[in-house]
Amino acid sequence: MTQTFSSLKRNDIQLELARETYDMLVIGGGITGAGIALDGAVRGLKVALIEMQDFAAGTSSRSTKLVHGGLRYLKQGEVKLVREVGRERAIVYENARHVVIPEWMLMPIIKGGTYGKLATSVGLYVYDWLAGVKREERRKMLSKSETIAKEPLLWQDKLLAGGYYVEYRTDDARLTIEIMKAAVSRGVKAVNYTKAAQFLYENGKVVGVKAEDRNSGQTFEIRASKIVNAAGPWVDKLRELDQSKQGKRLHLTKGVHIVVDQSRFPLRQTIYFDTPDGRMVFAVTRDGKTYIGTTDTDYEGNLEHPRMTKADLTYLLDAANYMFPSIGLTEADVEASWAGLRPLIHEDGKSPSELSRKDEIFLSPSGLITIAGGKLTGYRKMAERVIDLVAEQLNKETGRTFPGCSTDQIKLSGGDFPEGFDAFTAKWTQHGIHQGLSEKRAAALVRRYGSNVPSVYAKFDSLREASAAYGMEIDALASLIYGIEEEMVTRPLDFLNRRTGAVNFDHQSAERWLEPTVRFMRDTFHWDEETALLYLKEARDGIRFAKEAV
Repeated sequence: MTQTFSSLKRNDIQLELARETYDMLVIGGGITGAGIALDGAVRGLKVALIEMQDFAAGTSSRSTKLVHGGLRYLKQGEVKLVREVGRERAIVYENARHVVIPEWMLMPIIKGGTYGKLATSVGLYVYDWLAGVKREERRKMLSKSETIAKEPLLWQDKLLAGGYYVEYRTDDARLTIEIMKAAVSRGVKAVNYTKAAQFLYENGKVVGVKAEDRNSGQTFEIRASKIVNAAGPWVDKLRELDQSKQGKRLHLTKGVHIVVDQSRFPLRQTIYFDTPDGRMVFAVTRDGKTYIGTTDTDYEGNLEHPRMTKADLTYLLDAANYMFPSIGLTEADVEASWAGLRPLIHEDGKSPSELSRKDEIFLSPSGLITIAGGKLTGYRKMAERVIDLVAEQLNKETGRTFPGCSTDQIKLSGGDFPEGFDAFTAKWTQHGIHQGLSEKRAAALVRRYGSNVPSVYAKFDSLREASAAYGMEIDALASLIYGIEEEMVTRPLDFLNRRTGAVNFDHQSAERWLEPTVRFMRDTFHWDEETALLYLKEARDGIRFAKEAV
């Protein structure tokens, strides 16, 4: 059967999930679950995956959007973690060039700051060494005048010098989607808006789940030899369902980011800077915007919809105005925000910022395998550890053997550029210009879809009339159709937020596309008026919540 990742085929996929028995069922469609599914499929496992929201709707679309080693973890003595995720940066970059971009990061050294000159120099040297950074990307130490030349907006009276080093910027939601598409192309059956409502047991061992389609309300059973709980902030909810939440538990912290137009915060480059309370935050440039974050506060509240509070907003504005005193940002300058939850592992007596970002695997008496903690950058190694365990268990139980992990060699969907990334980008940006797009929009389309962009462009000729009829630019409508057919866009907000990033980085387009997207999807999926209004409200709320503090 042809593998598919089309929301038009969701019912067929669910029927197949109910009909077959799998080697492994993954619960959770964030980057960790996607990575586990891909690794399992590459090694020959028959894999199913369900996600109760949209793919990447939780933590995996709400990070700082950096594939980075975590310099501050060196300060906490997390040498092994820094080495592992530092080396992972280069692997993710090579396998998904279109969504992972190397970026020089400037760390200003200020009087009374977190790091002095010597500590910064040594720390960045060790960081580069642990991460195996190539020679041309190794850290440089800058004088005060060199630092100001890189970024004149910095608070010059307090400035002593700067450290200059390479990190990698990403679109976290698109990275997750590209991993999921790579998994589906290798046989994984994956579906969103499908909740694990309860576990199925035989002789005290978990053998499957009763799943609920959150769109239709229908339920069905999925059976598998191994069940992996990769539900991020929800892992303890599933452990409670399994009656195995004992010993270690999650400690949720919230991180908030705000987005400002570069006309108000014309940052020349990404900065990692001190805040008045001794923490450090990022100011990152992306697509004509600057985003600032993150906060790190304990969280107890709604897991599906964490929100920015007035206190979060004030904290980030104060932090930016402290380090960049000439900009004078106010609440009115904030165009969007996002709040994400970090599913960390609790340690008594530690503050949110002190908690380890290490991942850990819990094995319950029922056989449920839970993976908790970790960082976006380390998703592939987390997956490797889970699949090593699953393969070992299946080998003992069935005698089957499985190869070791090889996902470091697997190009993600959209990441295959035989002629070279730059040549591909130039060629297909020019193609977009010939199709009537501005250079900026054509380049953005190529960056979003990478080597899959020809499939998006192929839809243009047949969409001229529909584009006019729905009042939606042709590249946006082609992207929506591609999202429905190839990326399981199931609800309007999937497209407006996670597939395009428009809610956070192009809010005017998100608002402009909102009603045409709902109308097109209503006609495509034959929704009744009640369903269309429900999804219209959901998307409208998603756009509004990105702007408002509570």
